[in-house]
Amino acid sequence: MRPPASSRERSEPERVPGHESSAGWTATVRLPRRAPDRSSQESHGPTDEVLTYFSGAADLSDLPAWPARRVPVPWPVLPLPAALALWAYAVAHTDVSGLDDFGLVSALHPAFWLALTVLTTGFWFTVRDPRRREVWSLAYVLGLLVMERATQALLYPTPLYAWAWKHDGVVDHLLTSGGLQTSKELGDMAVYDQWPGFFAAQAALVRLVGVDSAAAYMAWWPLLSSLVLLLPLLLIYRTFTADRRLIWTAVWIFHVANWVGQDYFSPQSVAFALHLGVLAVVLRRYGRAGGSAARQRTAVWTVAITVMIVAIVISHQLTPGMLLVSLAALCLTRRHRDWVPPATTLAIFLAWCLTAALPFLSAALPDMIRSVGDVGGNVSTGYGATPTGTGAVTTSWAARLLSGSVLLLAVAGALRQRVLRHRALPLLLLAAAPLPMFAASSYGDEMIFRVLMFMLPGASFFAAAALLPKVRTLAAEAAARDTRARATAAERARGAAAVWARATDTPRRFDLSARRYGTWVPLLALLAGTLAFVPSYSGKDRMSYFPPREVDLVRTLFERAPEGSLVVAADRNYPLAYASYWSVGHYWFLEDARHHVDRILRDPAGTLARDMSVVDPPGRAYFLLTEGQVADAEMNGLLTGAQLARIQRSVAASPRFALVQRNSAGSVYVLKGAGR
Repeated sequence: MRPPASSRERSEPERVPGHESSAGWTATVRLPRRAPDRSSQESHGPTDEVLTYFSGAADLSDLPAWPARRVPVPWPVLPLPAALALWAYAVAHTDVSGLDDFGLVSALHPAFWLALTVLTTGFWFTVRDPRRREVWSLAYVLGLLVMERATQALLYPTPLYAWAWKHDGVVDHLLTSGGLQTSKELGDMAVYDQWPGFFAAQAALVRLVGVDSAAAYMAWWPLLSSLVLLLPLLLIYRTFTADRRLIWTAVWIFHVANWVGQDYFSPQSVAFALHLGVLAVVLRRYGRAGGSAARQRTAVWTVAITVMIVAIVISHQLTPGMLLVSLAALCLTRRHRDWVPPATTLAIFLAWCLTAALPFLSAALPDMIRSVGDVGGNVSTGYGATPTGTGAVTTSWAARLLSGSVLLLAVAGALRQRVLRHRALPLLLLAAAPLPMFAASSYGDEMIFRVLMFMLPGASFFAAAALLPKVRTLAAEAAARDTRARATAAERARGAAAVWARATDTPRRFDLSARRYGTWVPLLALLAGTLAFVPSYSGKDRMSYFPPREVDLVRTLFERAPEGSLVVAADRNYPLAYASYWSVGHYWFLEDARHHVDRILRDPAGTLARDMSVVDPPGRAYFLLTEGQVADAEMNGLLTGAQLARIQRSVAASPRFALVQRNSAGSVYVLKGAGR
């Protein structure tokens, strides 16, 4: 084989007869001991190297093999069960009854951190060993997901996140009403009936399983949604390389960097998985393929992605926009210049927006237009937008450093791996495509987190490439093989270490230090990211976890509240905050303007009584204050615990209010005379 002679040859795959397939083609190159015969299929002893060249939508060769090492046969078997045993011991000996501002981080038993260390180390030495079967890499990734996403489900007796409880309320509404309703019946909550895909599916699942509500299983949703992401991620990464080290390291980095928390019981979790599924199909099955058979296959896959796009569009507002910009970015490459996927997405998206979602969009369009270009809305600080307290600030910085490190590694990988930068250009485009959305809308001050999440699949691939040896083209391999063929018999007798040193053009005296760098520095980086995931993901569990006594308090309130009642609370961070939202009103005074909050602080009972007196009979007006509200107000800089305690004491001492119920998690008061 000779190096490509022209720029066109460098950009085109080298086709090998007998190795073509619908997904690409594979050529096996053997570097024998003597004659450099590319077509030879014979084994030439322990010093032979076998390199697989994978192509299709991308033209990549495997990363160079690691030097031969003597590793005990049971090595990959030991760290995984040891880590899982340590994790199980840690879960059994962790107490979450008194969480502080560090959330789960300070509550975890030390064995948990040791388990993550053992697991990450075992994964690294297993995935980089070419003699280990790929199933071991999968086993370690599954172990990581269990430790990351199942720990909270096992430790907490109730589901996390007020937003998950809100979505449970929407599912309950569909089960209760038996159909969709408009803003005349539901007000602002009608937006969920205009994007009902996820909630309708969950309502059907609740009936099918026979449980009372989605709360019966939504604690395990983060683990389930993370497992679902594995298949599209693997399909995407295998489109660009057959090297399992790069593939599984990228998968690992993706999951430890995905701390944003959109894997909870939400439409976003399903829409994101479908988003990756559409990208996987487009990357693998669309391209510059001709012939009637290829066109028929493309038509079949167009039907498949259309189904997924419809599911995305009817379930979530933001994901269709992210998918559209991602598919448009792929069209910038010659290989994927197929406008059918983005055109299909745009047509379905517009059709839904102009029909079922039109009532919401008509009302929200002015605010959406004003927010275009408001980048400051994504990085706002001040009242209600700045974490306060040592724990909240520390965990916020851990998340920022984790994300920043992965993005910097991705840049380093793209700059360092010239072959990957050229051949896996679609992944670079997918990593950059969500950035314009940052200026399109603040999305409730959450756009920065969504952009980061949609960037991760591409960024993780190049971050993994930064931790692995440089990729070489087949032309470079041919040149290295010719050099070895001209070597003397004495040099060949030195074995695999000498062959490796000459093939990589690395002086032998630097080989040992290079191996040390390539082994321990990437391992430390991988370990740091894995450990940083815990505070980034679970560091705010003090305000995300609602103990059973708080759930019981709120559930009893809504069971007693007559239709037309009003529940007033500091903020919406409590379980069942949207229970019976179609018949009971909600008011959270910390979401008002700051001057009204100051008025409440000056005269809590009097101001709240005036705000709550608008209830018509037979409804009643209730004041609710719980631990979850206090934690959210303190950690987000809204009000201090002392200020909320003073409000509660004022209400308790006022003759206008009567105590309805109280336990260690909070209190419920009713306004006398309101609604009667």
